[in-house]
Parts: sequence; structure tokens; C-alpha cells
Amino acid sequence: MFATPMSHGHDKGIRPHPSAAPQMDLYGTVIMRTLLPTPAFAPLDAAAGDAALPVWDLSDLYGGPDDPALAADLDRAEADARAFEGRLAGRLATLPGDALAQAIGEYEALWERLGRVTSFAGLLFAGDAQNPENGRFYGTTQERVTTISSHLLFFTLEINRLEEAVLEQKVAGSAALEHWRPWLRDLRVFRPHQLSDEVEKLLHEKEVAGAAAWNRLFDETIANMKVTVGGEEMTVSAALNGLSDRDRAKREASAKGVSAAFGERVRLFTLITNTLAKDKEIEDKWRHYPRPGSYRNRSNMVEDEVVDALVTAVRQSYPRLSHRYYQMKAKWLGLEKLQHWDRNAPLPDEDDRLVPWPEAVERVLTSYGAFSPDLAAVGKRFFDKPWIDAALRPGKASGAFAHPTVPSAHPYLLLNYHGKPRDVMTLAHELGHGVHQILAGAQGYLLSSTPLTLAETASVFGEMLTFRAVLDAETDPKRRRAMLAGKVEDMLNTVVRQIAFYRFETLLHDERRKGEISSDRIAELWMQVQVESLGPAFEFTPDYGVYWSYIPHFIHSPFYVYAYAFGDCLVNALYGVYRDGGVKGFQAKYLDMLRAGGTKRHKELLAPFGLNAADPAFWMKGLDVISGFIDELEKTDA
Repeated sequence: MFATPMSHGHDKGIRPHPSAAPQMDLYGTVIMRTLLPTPAFAPLDAAAGDAALPVWDLSDLYGGPDDPALAADLDRAEADARAFEGRLAGRLATLPGDALAQAIGEYEALWERLGRVTSFAGLLFAGDAQNPENGRFYGTTQERVTTISSHLLFFTLEINRLEEAVLEQKVAGSAALEHWRPWLRDLRVFRPHQLSDEVEKLLHEKEVAGAAAWNRLFDETIANMKVTVGGEEMTVSAALNGLSDRDRAKREASAKGVSAAFGERVRLFTLITNTLAKDKEIEDKWRHYPRPGSYRNRSNMVEDEVVDALVTAVRQSYPRLSHRYYQMKAKWLGLEKLQHWDRNAPLPDEDDRLVPWPEAVERVLTSYGAFSPDLAAVGKRFFDKPWIDAALRPGKASGAFAHPTVPSAHPYLLLNYHGKPRDVMTLAHELGHGVHQILAGAQGYLLSSTPLTLAETASVFGEMLTFRAVLDAETDPKRRRAMLAGKVEDMLNTVVRQIAFYRFETLLHDERRKGEISSDRIAELWMQVQVESLGPAFEFTPDYGVYWSYIPHFIHSPFYVYAYAFGDCLVNALYGVYRDGGVKGFQAKYLDMLRAGGTKRHKELLAPFGLNAADPAFWMKGLDVISGFIDELEKTDA
């Protein structure tokens, strides 16, 4: 099984990315987020320079949809899965520890083969969702893999039916099974929510005709949409890019174009949202999850209460963070009130020079190398090989992501590079994911899986390394202030905006349990959280009420978004430890943390740095970093 693509646009509210590492689902299998491919080099947008932007080459996975190796892998996987089920179903309780360890190894090998196929199909679809053949291949592959994996479903269900004492006895008597303890530990989290084998198999097989189909409809609808801006038709990605144009009239035109395009289709997006929310409600009730976000929290290996503490801390900090900053921004722009199309407006002193791709690559790798040559060496592989797709073209998934594929291959990065300074930060972010995925891949397909909350660590840390290097090299006070303000905006988008999105999802899913929600009511909920989070500096026009409809997180991964805030606050604290120099051998410890993949929980991973995410003060420490940047801006503004 694997999730459909998630893409992100120019704010992190629409910015992913499917997670930095595979995520475990209820069955203990790894969900490969198929984020999304094509030929070999495309020209850079004329505005961004003359260099060519890279386009990935997927032949390291398969030569194409008709590659005989792909068909052979599926046929072999089906035969092996049937044999695996026939040999082991109903017998796991009687297996000694070494035999169970061997079976887990076989299970991992089967899923890695399936993961290679699903990754290829998803990446092909992401590269050009307008091509109907890509959509057909993507859907057909999902169906075939679901059928094959139904023969593997018994395995994790049976393991979870073992009593704790029985399983512990098997592990204690087998060094081979001890290796799989972290995977077993994470699998057992879902034990209280497991249903009968028959129901689990039904839900598994119906996925392709249920949530996955609605996900695909959402993706294909957006990929084929055209937005009219100033009389010109353009893709959704290009229109969203216009929201950060220096010309306010152009920003407004882009915003109204996006509003009109999504407003025309709002009934469809409302139907998709209502259907998926109801589908989730039904399954959550059967599985006895206490609330809509609980499954995501279990997947992230964090308690509901920890997420509540994060959300509360951020919401309490709105006045000292976003409200305070946007009041300053309104003054800088000479406006009494900001409109929603001013949120990402460039600042008057902001450097609007477009950054050619080679310069962006050099900036990021130099920043990585100053921290750790080993980190930069891994990152350089993405540029030496055709592992990145940064070109701009119709049909391609918007935003950016890093997809791990499988450990026997390598990750791929997708970006839409317009040459703006923030695009350089996006490259630094996604490269962090890619490096993390390579380092964790040594743990193998099952153990490399990192919870979403920790999956953002390497990406946000990579962004911070790059930003700090560029900021420290800047001597002009005005440009330095503009850079600092840009970083504050990125952090607000990562923390405040994501928590607002989480709040919106919570309100929406809670209300959906009372009945179907109208488009107007969804708009009201959306506007409620925007007013609360962004503050009195804004005067929202009614057309902004439809902007919830283009954010793919809500469709593909409900309640995913708080992981960004979790990761940003975590990295703020982690980077503070690095800058203070209080931990000897920080770089080596950091690389070890990335190599650990999913073998350790956040308490173990952060302990070498003297940090504890379970401490309520931890979140305020991360938020204080953002507030400190705003303090600095206020001083320069005085």
C-alpha cells in the first residue's frame, strides 16, 4: 500500500512533500508516499536564467511502464506472497524466535519489491498527471499491489495477536529477532485498534476503490486545472507563484484567479472532503480511536497529549509571533491593512534577484559542507546523478517533495524551481530529506521508516544551515533585515500556519461527525482559523474562503500538518545546541541520529543533545527562537 502524492506550493501550508522516510501503517507495512517524473532536461524559466534545470531519470527503478522487469517483479511478488501466506498463515504463534525473524526478513523483501513498483508508478504520475496513460498505469499498479499485498496482511495481524509475554519470550531467545524489536515495538502501538482478519482484509482491498480513488481524483483535477490571471491561462503552480510577486496588482490578480478557479470547482472539492472525512470517521469508530487525529499521532509515535501541548503553546503565542510580525509588515509595505495576497509579498528591501540553478546548488552544498563534509558528500550525489526534477512544465505536481523509494535504489527530489531566494531554501529543505533517506536506508525497508515528526528534522535543519550561512555572509543592514524577515515568514508558515491548518482540520472533522458540511460552512471554519492565527493586521476578502480546497495535506494525509511545527520547534532547539557549542562531537551525533531511521524514538534520539520533547518547556524554547528574531527586527525598525 502507498499513499498518493502530496505536493506543496509556496507556503508550507501547501508545501510538502510526502515525508522524509517511509511511514508504517496499521499492518506494519511501509507506506511509500508516491510523490511524483519524465524525460531528461528542460529549459529554466526565462526569468530565472539560461541554465537547464534537471529532470530526473527513473530508469534506476524501471525503464518504463512496459519494462519486462516491472511485470516480472509483480509476478514474482505475487507468487512469493501466496507461498508466504500458504506456508505461515496461522502458524506464527508456534514459530521459534529465529524462524520468526527469518519470516520478517522475507516479509521485508516482499514489500521492498512492491515498494519499488509503487514508487515508480507514483513518480511517473507526479511528473505528468495530465497524461492519461500515467494515471491509468498509476491506478492499475495500485490495484495490482493491493491484491498482492492482501496475501501479506495476515502476517502483522497475527503478530499483534500474540500476547506480550509470548512475543517477549521469542525475542529474548533470539538475537536475530532482537534486530526487529523496534519494528515490533511500533507495530504493537496499533494492537488495540486492530479488527478481525476478515474486516482488515476487506478494508485493505477496498482502499483502491475508496480513499485512494478520491485522492487520485483530487490530484488529476488540480493537475488539469487552468487559472486565468490577467487574461493569461496558467497552471495552479504558476498562479500560486504569483502570490509572491513584487507588484501588488499582480498578486491581487493571481489571488483572484486562484479564487475563481477553485470557486468554480468548490462543490467537487467539498464532496471529496466530505467523503474522505466520513470514510475516516467510520474507520476510526470501528478501530476505537478516541478522536480524528489519534491515528496520525499513533503513526508518529507521539501521544495525543504531546500534540495538544504543542498546539496550545503555538496558539498562545500567536500574539507575540504572527500578530506582531504582520503588523510590522503592513507598516513596511505602507498599508493600513494586509489582504491575503500580501501575506507572502516581498519586502521593500528584499533581494529580488533571481538565483540561477547552479548558484543555488553551490549555496546549499557549501552550507552543508561547512557543517559536515560527510553530509555535503551525500547531498552532492543528488546533483551528480539524475535524481532531481526541478523543471517547470504543465501537468507536473506543484510544490516540492523528497520520495525515499526503496533502500536498494535511492530517493528522488521534486521541485518547481522559479529561481527565487525561497526556492533555494526549498532545495535545502528537500535535500535534507534526501540525505536523511539515504542515511536511514542502511537500516532496511522496514526499520528506515521515520515518524513524520522526526522526518522533518533533517529538512528543517538543512534549511537553517543554508539560511545562517547566507545571513552571516551578508553585511548590508537593509538586505540583512530583509533576509531575517524572510526567515521569520518561513518559520511562521511552518509553525503558525501549520497549527492553524491542524486547527481547521480538527474543527472540520469534528463537525463532519454531525453531518455533511456545506462549502459555505467549510469556508467559515477556514476564515475563523485564519483570523485567529494571522491577526488584526489582515482584512480578509470573502473570496479567500475557498483557499482550503487546494491544500493536498487535507486530502492525502489528514492531520499531517502539525509535524512541520513539531519539526521546526525541534530544530530550533537542536540548532541552538549546535550554535552554543555545548555538545562535543555534535556533527557526528547528528549524523548518527539520521542513520538511526525508525529504530529509536524521539526521547532516545534527542538525549545525546540534552533535549526532551516531552518537556512542555521544550516547545516554548523553539517558539522563543522565532520571537527572538522578531525582537531583532523590531530593534532595526525603531
